[in-house]
Amino acid sequence: MLREIKLQGDVNIAALSPLLRGMLLSVAYAEGEGGIGSTATGAMNRKFVHWAAVHFLWPGFTAEDLYSMNKVLNESDMPPLWVVRDMARHVKLLRRKEDVLLLTRRGREFLVNPNAFFDLVATDYLYPYVHDTERQEDVRARLRWWRMFLNLLNIKARKGCTAMEVVKILYPDFAPLSDTEMTLEADVATREGHRRPPRPTATAKSPSLRVFPRGAR
Repeated sequence: MLREIKLQGDVNIAALSPLLRGMLLSVAYAEGEGGIGSTATGAMNRKFVHWAAVHFLWPGFTAEDLYSMNKVLNESDMPPLWVVRDMARHVKLLRRKEDVLLLTRRGREFLVNPNAFFDLVATDYLYPYVHDTERQEDVRARLRWWRMFLNLLNIKARKGCTAMEVVKILYPDFAPLSDTEMTLEADVATREGHRRPPRPTATAKSPSLRVFPRGAR
């Protein structure tokens, strides 16, 4: 049985989670600008991509990082936007109408109280969400491991752990590598075109994130 993910306490999720911050900023932009323009293929338009590069502050994908490689930015040049757009639509914060992503009623509720949506977003992203290059079979295989992973993360989070320690839990093959080697490996993979949307970024200390078996509360 998969475990529910519950946020405990008053935590600034926008400061700690690049994914939630990106979703929050995107929904706020859609409210202020009357929507987010999209291309014929459904990608976010260049105007928004530029704005996101400046404001998201996504580690490894800041405006400085992105413009060092491209003079003009499309959505494909900023991989985090793929998952931000997908998740915002998946949990019905934005809806597409013709060539615009529009704010929904649920999106307005999200702006008022984003913490209330953390449980939903985290659970959906970790469990059923199909990441780029994945197949449904990959998702089903991944689900079998999450119970064990969440148990390990829950134990580590009680005392606090670094982001790299979390990575080593989720990817045991990386355990022999130093933090510097893992950072370099991830950076090279990204810049060589391995365009998989980034996984959630862990916080240095996360005692406020707890996982529970369904019905155990």
